[in-house]
Amino acid sequence: MMAAAAARTNDPHIPVLLRPLLDHVAPVTGVWIDGTFGAGGYARGLVEAGADKVIGVDRDPLAHEMAAGWLADMPAIDLRLGTFSDMDEIAGDKVDGVVLDLGVSSMQLDLAERGFSFQKDGPLDMRMSQSGPSAADLVNTASEEELADILYHYGEERASRRIARNIVRTRMNQPYRTTLELAATVEKSLPRAKPGQSHPATRSFQAIRIAVNDEFMQLALGLEAAERALKPGGKLAVVTFHSLEDRVVKRYLQLAASEGGGGNRYAPELDIQTPRFVLTPRRAIGPDEDELARNPRARSARLRVATRTEAPAEAIDRSQLGLPAPVFRG
Repeated sequence: MMAAAAARTNDPHIPVLLRPLLDHVAPVTGVWIDGTFGAGGYARGLVEAGADKVIGVDRDPLAHEMAAGWLADMPAIDLRLGTFSDMDEIAGDKVDGVVLDLGVSSMQLDLAERGFSFQKDGPLDMRMSQSGPSAADLVNTASEEELADILYHYGEERASRRIARNIVRTRMNQPYRTTLELAATVEKSLPRAKPGQSHPATRSFQAIRIAVNDEFMQLALGLEAAERALKPGGKLAVVTFHSLEDRVVKRYLQLAASEGGGGNRYAPELDIQTPRFVLTPRRAIGPDEDELARNPRARSARLRVATRTEAPAEAIDRSQLGLPAPVFRG
């Protein structure tokens, strides 16, 4: 199946915010980690910009199969199977930079049989690693309360309870097997979309995908692993695609870049500490008009860049990251 899928995915992948990313981490030298390898667009961009070596990490076997045809021509890229939460162990030695492109990749969305898209009929899967409980398992076994919590906390879906109730009613007659079956239930639960609005199932599919792949915990673990992996002066660049992801990355970097102190009558003063990152720049970077014209997928993307200091890596109090609580264990 994967060979056939790879053969059908021939469109060039357009890495989102690649140019501003390379500009803000320049000069690109030494060893880098591309922790979300996907189609390899960032890894190739880093090599072309001057990296001596890029260690690619991806948990999706399809990414490895698709890259097999061109990796032989780029010996500077070393692709490993694994999750970015283990990137420091995968790399072994300290590295000069880490790039993370979060969320689902274009190649996964484009393949109906991967079950990520509400616009293409395929098995209700959504597993990035192609192992473990699938989206069908979640939708067909989670309680109405669990489903509502997933849709609300992971997708910010205001009609979460109505959608969850309709999912449970529908599955009593026949379990969900395909993406379009689920999309139809969600669509019937919501008012008709106005021209220019996103598809009614967008938030629900995002939420279920996040739950299936435990993406928020992976993100927290990945940021911690990046901190451990980077040399002093090393660069961390993270591209997010929705506000929930960006909030976690923003809070992590703010906490890691803080010197402590402060405090007021509502919150205790924090211990003085040496910042482990410097925000470079302090605010997120969005796409410009030229990129939006070339790549509409970039519209919601945000790039955050930080530089590692000499301070030892420390574990973050994850309760301060705004992580939605996991509500489905499979």
